[in-house]
Amino acid sequence: MTATLIDGKELAGILRREVANRIAASAITPGLATVLVGDDPASGIYVASKRRLSVAAGIRDHHRHLPSDVTQGELERVVDELNSDAEVDGILVQLPLPAHLDTAAVIARIDPDKDVDGLTEVSAGRLALNRPGLQPCTPSGVIRLLDWVGVDIKGTRAVVVGRSDLVGRPQAQLLLARDATVTVCHRYTTDLASVTRTADILVVAAGVPRLVGAQHIKPGAAVIDVGIHRTDDGLCGDVDFDAARQVAGFVTPVPGGVGPMTIASLLQNTVTAAELHRRRR
Repeated sequence: MTATLIDGKELAGILRREVANRIAASAITPGLATVLVGDDPASGIYVASKRRLSVAAGIRDHHRHLPSDVTQGELERVVDELNSDAEVDGILVQLPLPAHLDTAAVIARIDPDKDVDGLTEVSAGRLALNRPGLQPCTPSGVIRLLDWVGVDIKGTRAVVVGRSDLVGRPQAQLLLARDATVTVCHRYTTDLASVTRTADILVVAAGVPRLVGAQHIKPGAAVIDVGIHRTDDGLCGDVDFDAARQVAGFVTPVPGGVGPMTIASLLQNTVTAAELHRRRR
């Protein structure tokens, strides 16, 4: 068996065009504020990509670049200003922040209705209760990838490897909302392979290069690799791709799988937030 590759670049391109058409067909010009603290090269590149693709889709760019020694109070005041700005529909604080800053406190300042990353406690609560709200971008992108290739989530056994607030926990909630039976694995899970081999859908977001190999995968399963790592051999994910494609039914490559979907979901969240704000006004 050779798995079908799930091309995240292709689907992300389709979704970005849908966002552009959605904006063009309406009288709404959404505004997205990205907040970058410091000069970390990786964060800078990622934010630049988000801004470029946002502007290309017709979203107004409200970028704030703050020095690495910004104080907690100064950063929180910037977030408060963006919360109050009627031209800003979405706020994204690029993580990680410098070590001297309290990340949880900064995220907590974001208006939940502008929380296009879906990270505030209110957003997490809405997700857990299956209520309408802005959902985390990467997990949402994973669901869209599964839908796109025709994986019927309802009634499946799904395993999520990783329990981070950014991916693992919300991913489990989204799969559960689609009527999958969900198991979450983490660093204390014993005999990981015995659990992951039960999965019809396996989402790996553990942050460990090539953690999952052929022995972890049920034949024919859909394997979604959220990880990305730079190694001496180049980029790789949390899944041993060459081994997985010999067993799985579907598999995402790294790069080119989940990554592009994160930004596409961000753009969709921004437009959704803008539509909500305009209706309320």
